[in-house]
Amino acid sequence: MRFEQAISEFDPVLGLEVHVELNTETKMFCGCSTTFGAAPNTQVCPVCLALPGSLPVVNGTAVESAIRIGLALNCAIAPRSRFARKNYFYPDMPKNYQISQYDEPIAVNGYLDVDVDGDTYRIGIERAHMEEDTGKSLHMGGATGRIHGADYSLVDYNRAGIPLIEIVTKPIEGTGEKAPEVARAYVAALRDILRSLGVSDVRMEQGSLRCDANVSLRPDPQGPFGTRTETKNVNSLRSVERAVRHEIERQADVLAAGGTIVQETRHWHEDTGKTTPGRTKEEAEDYRYFPEPDLAPVAASEQWVEQLRATLPEPPAQRRARLQQHWGFTDLEMRDVVNAQALELIEQTIEAGASAAGAKKWWLGELARRSNDSGVALPDLPIDAVGVARIEALVAEGTLNDKMARQVIDGILAGEGSADEVVAARGLALVSDDTALLVAVDEAIAGNPDVAQKVRDGKVAAVGALVGAVMKSTRGQADAGRVRELLVARLTGE
Repeated sequence: MRFEQAISEFDPVLGLEVHVELNTETKMFCGCSTTFGAAPNTQVCPVCLALPGSLPVVNGTAVESAIRIGLALNCAIAPRSRFARKNYFYPDMPKNYQISQYDEPIAVNGYLDVDVDGDTYRIGIERAHMEEDTGKSLHMGGATGRIHGADYSLVDYNRAGIPLIEIVTKPIEGTGEKAPEVARAYVAALRDILRSLGVSDVRMEQGSLRCDANVSLRPDPQGPFGTRTETKNVNSLRSVERAVRHEIERQADVLAAGGTIVQETRHWHEDTGKTTPGRTKEEAEDYRYFPEPDLAPVAASEQWVEQLRATLPEPPAQRRARLQQHWGFTDLEMRDVVNAQALELIEQTIEAGASAAGAKKWWLGELARRSNDSGVALPDLPIDAVGVARIEALVAEGTLNDKMARQVIDGILAGEGSADEVVAARGLALVSDDTALLVAVDEAIAGNPDVAQKVRDGKVAAVGALVGAVMKSTRGQADAGRVRELLVARLTGE
């Protein structure tokens, strides 16, 4: 069923569960490294492998990060929270249970406001709780990377035990046709907050931020909720929006045909833009939760909470509004800056001496193109704010034109040194000395007498051809504006 028809017949209700890998140096309950990309099963120990006799110890930094996340989401911090064992069997769970929090989470009852097309939606936060991540199953030999059709499976336990914060929303109602956009906006706003807190690198493509999207439909906006499905591990903002939209269309089609929705997990397929069934969704009682006997409750004193509250940065939305006003950017320009992950880069470039317009020009223009061509995120390009500010200064003072500046960027990205070192090594300074320019001007006039005569006869626009000749003879290193002035003066006496 088309989305427009689905929305006209059914009211969507969303629920979003976001898992955030914290950037602590060690795992949640042991001292193993959390470095991403290490060789399989090289960052493991008896605790995260659940060998007999091993005992967990809580990572204090992870607890502080959890409290700070809760505070940033306007949650109440529980004076006492405790861990529980969530029992289920999967090969990537060495213990056959996951240490998580159940009935006593560390943060509850918060909210996050998000803006979609000028409308503000308040997303209620049910809870934020601490847990450990699972290992990673790798299904080998199949065409899809999933267990069905694979020849065999391998398990990498490096990820097992990495600290996770799971942030669960309350049911999100009243979004109507904006439901997919609201879901995307919420995850984007949450990612911005987590990045500003410095608690996670929130790289969705690496799995350090993953979203499970719950969707249900009901014919009456005032009626009971419909049966929900949970699309697991959606790993990009675009995919969050697409997955919610598809699931609304799919469920509406089933319901309109007289079918029933199965409560289940579903897999999102980026290539087809569709979801497929996973497993029947368990309820809480199916996990047989019980208190973790090897860990004491976490006691967050009021004094400790207030100390952590004092470390919170300016909320990202407020910061963006302040910077936008200060820089004079339009709403569209600021949206482009945020989408390109260039906010901090532009701010740092301005602090290094560039103008707001100049910083935006280089980061969202030439450097954004290099980022797209190379597949390297803009912040990860091998050029920093100081380098970009220096390029802007060299252009402003007339040492470089834009074409030369792009060559300087080439050199910096190639590892040839700083902007000034590249300019010197490649001989990229503009020729602006009148004595040197007049030689090239006279040669251009002598070599193009017909064009020169047109300029003398009053067709000043023809001087462009002579400017081009001078630029060619100087290999593009002449100041084109000054060249034009000298040519007009030579040929018309003005």
